[in-house]
Amino acid sequence: MPDKEIEKSYEHLKQLIKEHYDSEDVLRSVEEAYEIASKAHEGQKRLSGQPYIIHPLAVAEILVNLGMDRQSIIAALLHDTVEDTPMTLDDVRQKFGADVAGLVDGVTKLGKVPFSSREEKEERQAENIRKMLLAMSQDIRVIIIKLADRLHNMRTLAFQKPQKRRDIALETLEIYAPIAHRLGIRSIKVELEDLAISFLDPVAYHEIGDKLEEQSTSRNEFLQSIEAKISERVREEVADAHIEGRIKSVHGIYRKMYMQNKTFDEIYDIYAVRIIVNSVIDCYNCLGIIHDMYKPLPGRFKDYISTPKPNMYQSLHTTVIGSEGIPFEVQIRTWEMHRTAEYGIAAHWKYKLGMTNDKMGDRLAWIRQLLDTQKDSENVEDIVLTIKTDLVPEEVFVFTPKGDVINLPQGATVIDFAYAIHSAVGNRMQGAKVDGRIVPIDYKVKTGEIVDVITSSNPNKGPSRDWLKIVKTSEARSKIRSWFKKERREENIVEGKAEVEREFRRSFIRLDDDELEKFLQTIAERQHFNSVDDFYAAIGYGGISLTRLMPRIRDDYNKLLKTSDQDEIQQAYVPQKKKTKSNEGVVVEGLDNCLIKFSRCCNPLPGDEIIGFITRGHGVSIHKRDCTNVPKTTALAPEPERWIHAYWDKNVREEFKSTLLISCFNRVGLLADISGQFANMHVMIHDISTRNFKDGRVALTVTITVNSIEHLKSVVSKIERIDGVLSVERSGV
Repeated sequence: MPDKEIEKSYEHLKQLIKEHYDSEDVLRSVEEAYEIASKAHEGQKRLSGQPYIIHPLAVAEILVNLGMDRQSIIAALLHDTVEDTPMTLDDVRQKFGADVAGLVDGVTKLGKVPFSSREEKEERQAENIRKMLLAMSQDIRVIIIKLADRLHNMRTLAFQKPQKRRDIALETLEIYAPIAHRLGIRSIKVELEDLAISFLDPVAYHEIGDKLEEQSTSRNEFLQSIEAKISERVREEVADAHIEGRIKSVHGIYRKMYMQNKTFDEIYDIYAVRIIVNSVIDCYNCLGIIHDMYKPLPGRFKDYISTPKPNMYQSLHTTVIGSEGIPFEVQIRTWEMHRTAEYGIAAHWKYKLGMTNDKMGDRLAWIRQLLDTQKDSENVEDIVLTIKTDLVPEEVFVFTPKGDVINLPQGATVIDFAYAIHSAVGNRMQGAKVDGRIVPIDYKVKTGEIVDVITSSNPNKGPSRDWLKIVKTSEARSKIRSWFKKERREENIVEGKAEVEREFRRSFIRLDDDELEKFLQTIAERQHFNSVDDFYAAIGYGGISLTRLMPRIRDDYNKLLKTSDQDEIQQAYVPQKKKTKSNEGVVVEGLDNCLIKFSRCCNPLPGDEIIGFITRGHGVSIHKRDCTNVPKTTALAPEPERWIHAYWDKNVREEFKSTLLISCFNRVGLLADISGQFANMHVMIHDISTRNFKDGRVALTVTITVNSIEHLKSVVSKIERIDGVLSVERSGV
């Protein structure tokens, strides 16, 4: 019975509160909040068929286990009332105070935003990320409640439709799990990652799970043996050391298998032993004992005590190999480090660490930094890229010549290093030395290297625009753009104008000077710019992405054509010798009802600039204008009269075949992800073939149906985002 299920969940929550909190005020407040939430959600059901109140109870339980404060638990019980019931924020404020109301309001604002297109969906995601960062900077408890909310939703995700499951799981893996990692809340991070993989790649997930299950007996015996041996030796020196074994998470194994192209048996740290002691000195003493007992593997020792991770994680890590020939990882930390490792920022409430506002501010400074690095950018990709790069678990620790440590995401370059030191250092950078030797400007730094930035004596020296394609961190990218925005306005206008002209030519947007000025002014105002020059400048320094704006611009142009006089439009935009009819979606100048065929050498698509060639007995062959078989100057060709002007009918609706060459790292589930993405976009696959290379790469040749060059670009963009895909190229280009 549902009532019994609710009662069971509620009683369990109350029991947890009694175990975790000394004050009876917490229990009384929670009971009051539950009564209000239960009445507000009465009659509402989740997709699973459960009463809706089960969800707020589950979120509150997660927060209790994290040790969050009374206000957070109350807000968890009420977090959906303002959005989904008649209850208002003022009602919450009157009953529970401004603090709880602020938390409920913060979580509610991170809720759903309606959208109708894929572009709007991506913009919604970017806007939600902005909201998260802003909410986190104001009260970190908001995002902790949201993480608990997402965790319970992931636990019940099986009741969603298949595509919705994949969308939510991908967002969880790319956004929420990295934030949980950055906040140091390991328990939530690990479970979110494992749940996400179970929906995104269920075959690989169950394969790894089965492997772990197969080895469960031998694994437990191995861990117990190792624990006993280590315990015997360590406790001779550190009597009260706590020793425990653990298994790497499914997602951790999965990432190493596909990112490093390893088999299950090649992953060294599936097994791990954790040693928890009372002092830092004991940590290093235990490390010496472990290295005396077992042979350490070269390059597998990391000292996160002297150099903590950005999320304040501290521990000694070493991978050793025992007499059985099985490698395993040993983590050594103090109890305080352990609490921070497991609960992160939540340990502030759970263990009453007495952290001052200044110290809390220091630990959360990275949030403000992320907000600051985006203030000059309107690009949706920048926001999402920030989360994917600046919050990823892998970091490298690089030293300045003075011995200061700079933390950077894996794959960061010497340019990122320079900008991490200071904007002025990055702007005047002209080279770099790593461990005393000069390296290329795109050199990717590694942990332990000493980097010396070579700067120019010229104070006017600035960065190169090409650096925007090289840098890894959003901080460096933002500072480069900021420099161009302030120092190179005229140059930005020229660059931006040239890019607009190129895109307009590609899209066959042709207007006379007066109409073009009005058209661009409308676009500029919609993007919140005062003038067209400001719009050009923003494109020039990379503040906005013209490619992302083009679909809307093309729609505006088509509306403009429809509202204008049709005869005048034809004269202005379509060069004609006589009235002609469209055939196969193509208008051939001066010819009606002629046989049209599309050349296979370049596979032209609507949106490509095209030209016709009159064949002998086979009609007109349509080529891309930049096809290798088309002379640059047709007038100088051997038979110039056979080359004829052609263009796409503006109402073309035909479908065309196009072949893509996809280069990627091979991994379990890759082909399924790629074919699944085509299916999600309703793109038909006509043919697919693969070719494997010795270095772990695989080349896929896929022939699909698309309706325009813009449709193809959209397809390519989505395929490029799949994990493991290195590049996607159009065959014949």
